[in-house]
Amino acid sequence: MIGAVSVNGVSTISTERSCEERRGLLNAILIEPDPTDGLWEAYDSGLAEQLVPELPALRLEQDPIHRHKDVLAHTIAVTAKTSPDLTLRLAALFHDIGKPATRSFEHGGVTFRHHEAVGAKIARSRLRELGYDKPLVKDVCELVRLSGRFKGYAEGWSDSAVRRYARDAGHLLGALNELVRCDCTTRNRAKAERLQSLIDQMEERILQLAREDREAAERPQIDGSAVMTHLGIGGGPAVGQALNFLLELKRSDGVLPEEEVLARLDQWWASHPNAGRSTSPDS
Repeated sequence: MIGAVSVNGVSTISTERSCEERRGLLNAILIEPDPTDGLWEAYDSGLAEQLVPELPALRLEQDPIHRHKDVLAHTIAVTAKTSPDLTLRLAALFHDIGKPATRSFEHGGVTFRHHEAVGAKIARSRLRELGYDKPLVKDVCELVRLSGRFKGYAEGWSDSAVRRYARDAGHLLGALNELVRCDCTTRNRAKAERLQSLIDQMEERILQLAREDREAAERPQIDGSAVMTHLGIGGGPAVGQALNFLLELKRSDGVLPEEEVLARLDQWWASHPNAGRSTSPDS
């Protein structure tokens, strides 16, 4: 039991609460335009122990040698920066929840290796216990799991890495990028501007690659010149017919090894009316 507290101006009853009541209180805090005061009040009053028992543990004890940011203060700041969407706010609240369990001083400084994966597991257990819907739990946990993925982008990502990031995020891509943006709470203006610029750059690359992929999907794997060379024919209607065949092949079977594409082209050409007849201008 805890004493009576006020969350966002609403007095709460001093009793052990059902999961529905606790979920309602947490939602009420998180959907506020600015949840900062509500989250700090929940922490100071002890209400956080009932809502998300792992949250107070984010106020990690620091020592004079291995110093790091106050994870609880950082978490509340990140949560407050996000849009008042419940899924995104919950992901922000849990994005560093795995840090206490993964803190280590073994590598020349404080580290929190794999805290995103650990945090996703903690979030899944806690959100299920609070009775949240399965789709919401799945989305929140996926955002927590992917929340640190962007950190390697500054080192240089290939196009395939950018595609993989977008593919893994799926319908959560916009929310994930917003979480990454909000996760930057540094007071170093240059550092903050660089991070935002990198995310802008990556989002533009995702759009550009998506455009290229759409265009590529509507082209045969080999062009007209390659068709003429392979079949030994010149320009004419047969080349267009061959390209139409190859485009339909790609739509139905996806991208195939070039040897397979040429073999299928040979099979198609064998049944073509012009097969065995040279259409080369030099014939």
